[in-house]
Amino acid sequence: MKHGNQPAISSTPPSPPRRGQPRYFHLLWEEDLEELRPVLKAIKDRRVEVVDRWHHLYVLHFGDSRTLSEPEFRSIFESALERNQNDLLRGDMDAYAADLHRLGEILAEHHVSLQEIIASLHLFEEAAQSVFPEGLKDPTWVYTTFDRLSHIRIMLLADSYVRSQSAMAGARLHAMEREASKIAPEKRERFHGIVGSSAPMRELYRRIHAAGQTRGTVMIVGESGTGKELVARAIHFTSERANKRFLPINCGALPENLLESELFGYRRGAFTGATQDKTGLLKAADKGTIFFDEIGDMPLALQVKLLRALQERECYPLGSNDPVSFDVRVLCATNKDLEKEAREGRFREELLYRVNVITIMLPPLRERADDIPLLANHFLRKYEKSLGRGAMRYSKGAMRVLLGYAWPGNVRELENTVERAAILAETDVIHAHDLPEKLHGAAPATTPPSGAGMTLEELEREHMRRVLTEVKGDKVKAAQMLGIHLSTLYRKVQRYRLEHAGEPAAAKPALQPA
Repeated sequence: MKHGNQPAISSTPPSPPRRGQPRYFHLLWEEDLEELRPVLKAIKDRRVEVVDRWHHLYVLHFGDSRTLSEPEFRSIFESALERNQNDLLRGDMDAYAADLHRLGEILAEHHVSLQEIIASLHLFEEAAQSVFPEGLKDPTWVYTTFDRLSHIRIMLLADSYVRSQSAMAGARLHAMEREASKIAPEKRERFHGIVGSSAPMRELYRRIHAAGQTRGTVMIVGESGTGKELVARAIHFTSERANKRFLPINCGALPENLLESELFGYRRGAFTGATQDKTGLLKAADKGTIFFDEIGDMPLALQVKLLRALQERECYPLGSNDPVSFDVRVLCATNKDLEKEAREGRFREELLYRVNVITIMLPPLRERADDIPLLANHFLRKYEKSLGRGAMRYSKGAMRVLLGYAWPGNVRELENTVERAAILAETDVIHAHDLPEKLHGAAPATTPPSGAGMTLEELEREHMRRVLTEVKGDKVKAAQMLGIHLSTLYRKVQRYRLEHAGEPAAAKPALQPA
């Protein structure tokens, strides 16, 4: 955006090449700041003029969508510009970085978006160039070097802004959680991201809170999709380590050699491709919490090494003879019967005793069906927002189908089902026919012959599904039984997504390989 007062390229010989490497973000040499002194001084001396032009460009660029009023803009940037230029004239990049860090915090507090900040910094560059002194020895070099300085400014501000936004979000979250913790356990519907108000869930909240107040190792046991990592995070955030790191690792998702290097780290040259040292997760989580998801899938050889590391509170990075100490809270999760696995030699008994100090059992969704409406609406709010849809709801028939299904995939399956329905629904109401066919077949009790509480559309769909099932998917016979034209049947079959209703499983078209 440098279309202001840039002069034509000068024929003046370029400045001599620098020695070594640029220091500041690999963009500037120390002597660059000294050679920019005339420009930096001009910006400082004429900062009111610069801010005037900068604000003018800001208004032209953002119009009514701009965040800052003129008094706010001048109050923030005039003083900041004077401090910044003084820092640069002294060659004090540490002070310059600190000032920009504070500026980023101020802009975050004023809720200025990151996109607006970055665009505004480019507008500043254009405004600043309008006061560059005439007769520069090497104009091309000056403009190029000032541009590199602008890149440093953007990086420092963006880093500060992102950190401030994260800190403010964390503070708001902790404030909300403190308020939530004041709610009586028997009235809680949510707890640290977990949703549920049934008796089993309120007992779970109590156990999570109790586990958070201890330092013991916790084993979280539950079927796939029950939310074991959410429970682990809740334990972490109710513990004395809440302000430290929470690092999860899926023991079944990585091959043994990669899992070992992730846990313990490695030294440069330990193996082909190890071009630099890497800190292992046990050390990276120091003073915080490490979560071993699906620990039952960890290879036996690595279980021995992990047991020793947990006992000694130290580990050896690959390629190193020097131990690295760590202090972590250990949480584990499994969907297996680890006692049976230990008896059959697939899990180290000593490690089981080490990690199974406190056991928390998670109820499957079928055992807390009262939470299905709460969960279904929670996920619907989530996806209607991400999909850009208006307020959505479920018909009575759709909710009846959700309540009648056994949910073998638990909460994860319910969430995926809600997301699919929110995408496919033609209106803001999710009907029974927007839900997968397998839910209907598994829940015959939710579609009583009387049709009580069902909409006319849902009654029609259910009647068509039963007729198609009776005639084993024969569309001609179904149209005759229903007394409608075949084309009408096909149209309604497509609308209600009944293309495969009544067909035997083998008759359904197989997926073609990619």
